[in-house]
Amino acid sequence: MSFVVKDKASDNSSSLDLEKSSTDPAAAVPDVPEFDDPNVDPDEALTEDDSPYPEVRSAVANTDDPTIPVATIRAWTLGLIWAIIIPGLNQFFFFRYPAVTVTGIIAQLLSLPLGRAWAKLLPNIRIFGAELNPGPFTIKEHVLVTIMASVGAGSAYATDIIAVQRVYYDQIYNFSFQWLLVLSTQLIGFSIGGIARRFLVQPPSMIWPANLVTCALFNTLHSAEYAGVGTRGGYSRERFFYIAFACSTVWYILPGYLFTALSYFSWVCWIAPDNLVVNQLFGVNYGLGMGILTFDWAQIAYIGSPLATPWWAEANVFGGFVLFFWIITPALYFSNTWYSKYMPISSGGSFDNTGHSYNVKKILTADNTFDEEAYKAYSPLFLSTTFAISYGLSFASITATITHAFLFFRKQIWTQARRAMHEQPDIHARLMSVYPQVPEWWYATIFVSMFVCGIIVIEVWKTNFPVQYFILALVIAFVYIIPIGMIQAITNQQVGLNVITELIIGYALPGHPLAMMMFKTWGYITMAQALTFTSDFKLGHYMKIPPRAMFTSQVVATVLAGTVQLGVQAWMFTNIEGMCDRDQKDGFWCPNTGVFGTASILWGVIGPKRQFSGGQIYNSLVWFFLVGFLAPLGAWLVHLKWPNSMVRYVNFPVIFSGTGLIPPASAINFVPWAVVGFIFQYVIRRRHFTWWTKYNYVLSAALDAGVAVSAVLIFFILQYPRNGTIGANSVATWWGNVVYTQTADGNKTPLISLAKGETFGPATWS
Repeated sequence: MSFVVKDKASDNSSSLDLEKSSTDPAAAVPDVPEFDDPNVDPDEALTEDDSPYPEVRSAVANTDDPTIPVATIRAWTLGLIWAIIIPGLNQFFFFRYPAVTVTGIIAQLLSLPLGRAWAKLLPNIRIFGAELNPGPFTIKEHVLVTIMASVGAGSAYATDIIAVQRVYYDQIYNFSFQWLLVLSTQLIGFSIGGIARRFLVQPPSMIWPANLVTCALFNTLHSAEYAGVGTRGGYSRERFFYIAFACSTVWYILPGYLFTALSYFSWVCWIAPDNLVVNQLFGVNYGLGMGILTFDWAQIAYIGSPLATPWWAEANVFGGFVLFFWIITPALYFSNTWYSKYMPISSGGSFDNTGHSYNVKKILTADNTFDEEAYKAYSPLFLSTTFAISYGLSFASITATITHAFLFFRKQIWTQARRAMHEQPDIHARLMSVYPQVPEWWYATIFVSMFVCGIIVIEVWKTNFPVQYFILALVIAFVYIIPIGMIQAITNQQVGLNVITELIIGYALPGHPLAMMMFKTWGYITMAQALTFTSDFKLGHYMKIPPRAMFTSQVVATVLAGTVQLGVQAWMFTNIEGMCDRDQKDGFWCPNTGVFGTASILWGVIGPKRQFSGGQIYNSLVWFFLVGFLAPLGAWLVHLKWPNSMVRYVNFPVIFSGTGLIPPASAINFVPWAVVGFIFQYVIRRRHFTWWTKYNYVLSAALDAGVAVSAVLIFFILQYPRNGTIGANSVATWWGNVVYTQTADGNKTPLISLAKGETFGPATWS
């Protein structure tokens, strides 16, 4: 049985006076034409005690039964199992391109039959006062299991520090160092959850679009009734999901194993394999990927599901991509700006003045600190054009976030700061008010204990990292959590702090790569983990999970997941041949580790002073700070003058940060993503709203789950056994699996190749 829990606030009109900025499209929320169901009036939705947003109404129930079991032995057991399996698999695939992310959807799907089997087969006895089998497997247990599976599912950011230490600097510190580092960086962000929930969880305008996919699937699997479904006939959501899931699973065998050229579909390069200009523009390995076609959902959803992001946000990302990577990047490359013609147009690595990969060991002392004389004798560091532009856009995104948050969110931030939880207007906040909240001292305990772990890591091992910079990194993360969180909660796009933290520590403490990586990780991932924690709290908010159970399960699962990931990473480096080599036969060439390692050289060893200061090669990129600061101001002024113009949809933090995965991502990741998003999030949503409401998020979940399951099966059945020799002759070497490697793009050929002994770049550098 379910019922609506109401309180007096439901009839209090003063509780509904949200500031205009909370629903203003210029503040990143679309206006009525973009957010309104043509069949449901938003005022009527509020009157009926439901969300004013059709996205939320279509995926989230506006009822609750507080008596439903949640944190049972069954839920904890299944959750801990998944907190081992999924993070382990994701750590495994993290080093592969394209990386296949095993999301919490897998746990979401498989936990249902497991939970029902538990309810059917196990006796109902008490263990330490708790029932082993409290009855039918409930939707709230299911949510808690999925949250435990997903909170630490992605590769812990700090594991890249450990990988870079091993690959670039021949440093292998013991497990205690690794564990304390991962634990501190993963959990310290949770300590600000008590502050973030007021701004990022309770307000109804903080939608968190990605959570709606998960909510839709929960309700589908449990056949829950909720607003927005309508009376449209056709397949049930559950049946539709399983059909789409099966199709996705079977199809991925083609681009994922049998015919991988369907994934790396650089068809123009196949026609002209030796044409250097064509390969720079259309290549998928080191080019811009202007062929734009791919038949691989893993490539299309590489930057996130296009079915889970609002169309207007996708349009901002796509607009930024076209401007910066289809117009500015080719112009810079073919004019040889930054000596770019001597390198591929797109690469996540760094280069020396002979066009080869930069050998950082040549400029390091015996204790892995910067050797200036060796640097002067070797080479300055050069970046591909896309990599250089990506740094400029990162600069712009930082200042744009500050300006945008001040101009568009200042009223909402001030309003939310003055409001207590029970004064939030929407039905979901009122339903959640019946549950005890997480005490503030829980958050304080997490902060103090993880801060101590960080101090131990810094002081016990040789890190060359002063404690005051550790504190500064945390201050940066705490300052940015609210404005960046608001942007992500509305747009499904997160602005990263990795580059600004690199810039700060690079100027403050040059020549120390490990210290730079640690500062960057605490400064950036503290914010990112806080938003992960907050996003899961929003999922619990939608699904009416008690906050204390949410908190405890997230913390325990994160600790377990980080430990498992360290073990998997150690196994991989010990057992996989050619790990992190660009030509690794199974695709484990560690693209993210390569970018991370390049950053450690650029910012940590050489330092930004020798790269971005006056007179240095990349000094012009610092102008992006000013561009980022001014761009939202221009949009805001236009919006004031013409509030109903299309400018209200322009969001510069999203424009600047949305292309952050380039490189290694390219047009084959962004253009199909935008096209699919336009079809489903604009065309179908407007013309076939009832179909979109019923099936859109379910389809997204099915496609993601199908690819993930298929990729796991392919690797462990066909690629890993017998040292990868299954089908080596008949499958791995046929035209459809090698054609995209037998081109100038596949051979990493720059526009200008140097003869042996020749160099490019400035005659002197310091």
